[in-house]
Amino acid sequence: MSMVDEPLYPIAVLIDELKNDDIQLRLNSIRRLSTIARALGEERTRKELIPFLSENNDDDDEVLLAMAEELGVFIPYVGGIEFAHVLLPPLETLCTVEETCVRDKAVESLCRIGSQMRESDLVDYFVPLVKRLAAGEWFTARVSACGLFHIAYPSASEPLKAELRSVFSQLCQDDMPMVRRAAATNLGKFAATVEPAHLKTDIMQIFEDLTQDDQDSVRLLAVEGCAALGKLLEPQDCVAHILPVIVNFSQDKSWRVRYMVANQLYELCEAVGPEPTKTDLVPAYVRLLRDNEAEVRIAAAGKVTKFSRILSPELAIQHILPCVKELSSDSSQHVRSALASVIMGMAPVLGKEATIEQLLPIFLSLLKDEFPDVRLNIISKLDQVNQVIGIDLLSQSLLPAIVELAEDRHWRVRLAIIEYIPLLASQLGVGFFDDKLGALCMQWLQDKVYSIRDAAANNLKRLAEEFGPDWAMQHIVPQVLDMIKNPHYLYRMTVLRAISLLAPVMGSEITCSKLLPVVVTASKDRVPNIKFNVAKVLQSLVPIVDHSVVEKSIKPCLVELAEDPDVDVRYFANQALQSIDQVMMSS
Repeated sequence: MSMVDEPLYPIAVLIDELKNDDIQLRLNSIRRLSTIARALGEERTRKELIPFLSENNDDDDEVLLAMAEELGVFIPYVGGIEFAHVLLPPLETLCTVEETCVRDKAVESLCRIGSQMRESDLVDYFVPLVKRLAAGEWFTARVSACGLFHIAYPSASEPLKAELRSVFSQLCQDDMPMVRRAAATNLGKFAATVEPAHLKTDIMQIFEDLTQDDQDSVRLLAVEGCAALGKLLEPQDCVAHILPVIVNFSQDKSWRVRYMVANQLYELCEAVGPEPTKTDLVPAYVRLLRDNEAEVRIAAAGKVTKFSRILSPELAIQHILPCVKELSSDSSQHVRSALASVIMGMAPVLGKEATIEQLLPIFLSLLKDEFPDVRLNIISKLDQVNQVIGIDLLSQSLLPAIVELAEDRHWRVRLAIIEYIPLLASQLGVGFFDDKLGALCMQWLQDKVYSIRDAAANNLKRLAEEFGPDWAMQHIVPQVLDMIKNPHYLYRMTVLRAISLLAPVMGSEITCSKLLPVVVTASKDRVPNIKFNVAKVLQSLVPIVDHSVVEKSIKPCLVELAEDPDVDVRYFANQALQSIDQVMMSS
């Protein structure tokens, strides 16, 4: 008897758990569906489990979402592709629920299953499902249907294809804006499966209806359709059908539609080709750069460099540069910030002369902007300009501004400058660096903000790597070690941090003769934080110095710290001693 009851057990447990009040239990059982299906076997999964799931009217969205996800990978458990159609009814039900994320997941799973189904099954089961959803009384079903056409269409017969195109066209004229939005979103996918002959007639008609929709939320989705359709059409058709729409959209009464055009314009240019771009899209882009809505100007400003690359330098200088000049003094800080993040990329496009004459003044004005993000965006891209105009001009024009920013009141700006210093150092060379930037690097070690002091210590290490230990010994090490006398303990801690970073670069000899004595002296400091940091630094120096130095200097110092009254100092000293013992034993 027990042998007969055994296979019934999983489905009975599942039914109990799916009816349990505890949502976690219900969720767990849904997540274990594949295990239950394996236990039941393919036939009973098809005949018992799937019908049960179709009737399961759980009202919790989390459970339904998990179910929609699980069913998408369920083909192997129902007996493979020939039985895949069994999975359609429960997913069809999920396509009609109110919660959007459940519907989206059900559509995603249906697409996954549909893409694996046999053509005959698609015609017998999938196409009718799409038609049922598209004719659904409740708008949720019609919204879901829009995402399934591209799977159903290719395998349908000619009369069926004509019907599907007609049904999609009706969905694009649905009374509910949500349905029209879904149709507009999926138009590109559907169009990619439609034959070229019907693409120019039916699909373009649908597209034109959507572009004239009275809801801006539908029109802005149609903008995305412009780029998708542009890639499917021949260039001449693209110019005839898509270009006028883009130009109209760039003057749309809704700023959200114009914003979408500004965001997509580069892709749209690729679709229509170079000539129409110069004649029609440049004026449209200039309009967007001068739009009265800041959001549109932000989107347009962010594409300045990409757009300039499509044009010849002459056209960019003639049309785009005047707008860039205006944007650099825009009333919105976010527009200036968007411009600053891309404007450096214009230098290679425009060439040396135009960069020096036209762009450098704009860079300088943005480097002096009152808003820190604008200044940051310029600093982080300086290397692109350096490649075009050379380091001499860059240093003459931009270095004073950089020095000014090194003392900026916003610590994030100072941090960005520090992170840029090693790159600048490698570009400027050692002589120039010593004159102009050397003092700054020391100054940052005594900044009020910890992140700056920490970055400054890292910066010294990277400079020592760039210019070599001899240069560091002359220009960095003496000044750093001198700061150990600073009355404020936080600055003394920064010195210890700098020593631990510099030691591996400087090598054993300098570490033993110059750095180690300073650390040992610091172990007598009155502040416990300094002392336990001394223990950490000594531990980090062990691999760099000889065993004899460890025995003579490092170990005695740590033994002394291990008897300190402060519990943290004792802890870190003992940790260091243990690690030394392990190193000694292994060597």
